[in-house]
Amino acid sequence: MEVIQSFTIDHTRLEPGIYVSRQDKRFTTFDLRITEPNKEPAVAPAAMHSIEHLMATWFRNSVVKDDVVYVGPMGCLTGMYIVMTGDHSIQDMRELTIKCMEWILTQTEVPATTPETCGNYLLHDLPMCQWECVRYLNRLRNDFHSEYTTLQVTLEDGKTFADA
Repeated sequence: MEVIQSFTIDHTRLEPGIYVSRQDKRFTTFDLRITEPNKEPAVAPAAMHSIEHLMATWFRNSVVKDDVVYVGPMGCLTGMYIVMTGDHSIQDMRELTIKCMEWILTQTEVPATTPETCGNYLLHDLPMCQWECVRYLNRLRNDFHSEYTTLQVTLEDGKTFADA
């Protein structure tokens, strides 16, 4: 089997920021890394779930709404993925994400948190979501990172794979 491209990122040196995780066909997958993997605690599941609902709502109502394909959390709970069509740079995504974080900080409730609208409607935490968003917003403004550090992975057949 081939090594999945995202598994070649050196997660011991990955800092919070925004990265292009993948560009293929006509899609760009942005990695919005909220916490520093393996060094800081992951985002709590209830806070991440609230971030997901709020970010999805904001992005799907923003000026780029027609280009948004997917907004969702990483399984490791250290960030979010946003899949977009169109031509959007990391700087574009940084500006959009800053506006989104600012909007999240003004919210008094999380959208779609009823049994009819959410598969796990009790798993939400707006105060912790907003705490994480304040931290991430500071990082996006003051200590921005956008260049992956890669690993070289050796496959079972002896071939090496190093690609971000």
